[in-house]
Amino acid sequence: MPKSACAEREKCVPLELYVHIPFCVKKCDYCDFLSGPAGTERRREYVQALLKEIQGVPPAEGYEVISVFFGGGTPSLLEAEQIRELLFCLKKKFLFSPDAEITIEANPGTLTKEKLEIYRNAGINRLSLGLQSADNRELRELGRIHTYEEFLESFFLARKAGFDNINVDLMFAVPKQTCEGWEHTLRTVAELKPEHISAYSLIIEEGTPFSERDLNLPDEETEYRMYEDTAKILGQYGYHQYEISNYAEPGRECRHNTGYWRRTEYLGLGLGASSLYQDVRFSNTSDMEEYLREDSCPDKIRRELHRLTEKEKMEEFMFLGLRMTEGIRAEDFAGCFGISLDEVYGEILRKYESGGFLEQQDGFWRFTRSGIHVSNTILAEFLF
Repeated sequence: MPKSACAEREKCVPLELYVHIPFCVKKCDYCDFLSGPAGTERRREYVQALLKEIQGVPPAEGYEVISVFFGGGTPSLLEAEQIRELLFCLKKKFLFSPDAEITIEANPGTLTKEKLEIYRNAGINRLSLGLQSADNRELRELGRIHTYEEFLESFFLARKAGFDNINVDLMFAVPKQTCEGWEHTLRTVAELKPEHISAYSLIIEEGTPFSERDLNLPDEETEYRMYEDTAKILGQYGYHQYEISNYAEPGRECRHNTGYWRRTEYLGLGLGASSLYQDVRFSNTSDMEEYLREDSCPDKIRRELHRLTEKEKMEEFMFLGLRMTEGIRAEDFAGCFGISLDEVYGEILRKYESGGFLEQQDGFWRFTRSGIHVSNTILAEFLF
């Protein structure tokens, strides 16, 4: 690359892109995401609308895309050619970093050898597979449509296609699950050596089928042990915990997620997608008919535009940054806001440090292991 181009890139502001694909084969019983089944024609209409939205977004001058995340729903439900067309459109619209991380979420049973090859040729270099459990009974309890054996088939197809950066999503504290069952899932998946593992506890959301059932869920003490076992067991396989729910081999942390916790600017494209761009938070309409109708006019589909105040930016710096296990650095806070961390949040930090929930080391403030378990309560204190 010519020196002038290198210099221009160094001046660019990092930007992340999120592309929402709101379709799935069947909505899982615990899911409250903006997603659901749709026929081939509706999916085609949506892709065309999404292409128009991308083309209609004002140029992001001075920005360089460092990551793209196709999420859903189940993005792999689309035809591979549709994903390739979307990515090609993004690359025409935005300046991409040469080493941009480009992720697509996929569910077992929706991948083929041909699809994976098209993804790779299009530039997708990271795959996120939604497994949730290595136990077929637990998968049925969750309302998943695949088996562990089908996951294995998809995983090895991805490896053969050249994917050397794979995440596997797992879920614990699911109905009738035991600590032994969770350990079995962790060890079974870790032995496959994916580069990244996300492990989330089940949350019962209002309006989902799970919220209307009398579920046999693990008690609080068991869930606590499952969480602690996750870090311990995955650590034995070489994974380190870099965020409350995410584990990776060294150097394989998800750039997109890390950018979110560190408040890297991002643009959300598609139905209901959220954005943080030039200190403004906003989201697209969640009404499909409205989205399809106003597809070529991004301003008409944006909702809840809110320009962040300095106080709100400080709050986000704290409650997002503290999700990272390395924590937040006092020097970075002062550099961002021109005021010391201690002057703004010193009282809260010392309160939880004395209680053993926060610690400071080498200029960083972070949660202790005990603090992680009550993190939601503590993080709420930074919203004053």
